[in-house]
Amino acid sequence: MENQLKVQIWSDVMCPFCYIGKRKIEEALTQFENKDSVIIEWRSFQLDPNFVATPNETIVDHLAEKYRRDTDWAQGMVDNVTENAKQSGLEFHFEKAILANSLNAHRLMHLAKKHKQSNQVKELLFKAHFTEGKNVNDWNVLKEIGLEVGIEISEIEQLINSNEYTKEVLQDQQEAQSLGITGVPFFVFDNKYAVSGAQPTEAFLKTLEKAWEEGKFETSIKIENTVATNSCTIEGCE
Repeated sequence: MENQLKVQIWSDVMCPFCYIGKRKIEEALTQFENKDSVIIEWRSFQLDPNFVATPNETIVDHLAEKYRRDTDWAQGMVDNVTENAKQSGLEFHFEKAILANSLNAHRLMHLAKKHKQSNQVKELLFKAHFTEGKNVNDWNVLKEIGLEVGIEISEIEQLINSNEYTKEVLQDQQEAQSLGITGVPFFVFDNKYAVSGAQPTEAFLKTLEKAWEEGKFETSIKIENTVATNSCTIEGCE
């Protein structure tokens, strides 16, 4: 749309760098002259669509088993991400984090999109998982988040008692696959430029300015940053 710049963000609520990336682009927008003309569209990406939670499994135990390393190594990895988050003003409490399948959280995001509340719901989902230690696959938690942003209880209950928006979640993931997206967060600026990972604020600001200045947009996406860090893939986060 003319005089508007759409930023699509593929992410998963289970991805710590997706929360950090959200803060990075928000910081960039505060410095962007045309921030009021930017539209953020959240897209679904599940790092592990088939994940089944193991009761009482901690993130440290999960990482140690996943990478076949000891718990000291896994704790070091968690501490590094926690410190990274702190630099963006975020408090991560991995010791309380509850591992969960994120499908229902993504379904709630699509319902929130209908009400133009997806950014607020995304923030609350991240906060619930990484800071408050809540189970984002628990419908009581998701209902609370939906109600907090003003979604009617009847719509939330309809979501709970159906497969509503499951198709949309799958479509988002299929589009990600067609674009070659293998890790998140992944930011696409009006289908022309893309930034992969929670890159420095300056990288997002530079891409916003470049996309805005060029005006009319092509359909071939150019990757502006290919550093394979500060992101999560199905293999894990780095």
